[in-house]
Amino acid sequence: MTDVKLEEGARLVTFANGMVVKELIVDLDDEARRLVWSAAGGRLTHHNASAQVFAEGGGTRFVWIADLLPNELAPTIAGMIEQGIAAVKRTLEAR
Repeated sequence: MTDVKLEEGARLVTFANGMVVKELIVDLDDEARRLVWSAAGGRLTHHNASAQVFAEGGGTRFVWIADLLPNELAPTIAGMIEQGIAAVKRTLEAR
């Protein structure tokens, strides 16, 4: 991600590859430390994802799950998720 703009019930995300996607916020649960969102458009016919943070030992575990169609886009989306996870890690380690 290179930019995120919040809108009512959504966020507009710009990815490193230049793709801009509107992600609808499905659920935000502060207590469970979980965010769920959905996006469609472009070549995606379905996309639903969640990210959740769990306490683990003396640290934390970050879990990102994405379901999407068509399946042929899975490698592209997986690469974008890996870049997103790297950005989260850099941000948290800089604190």
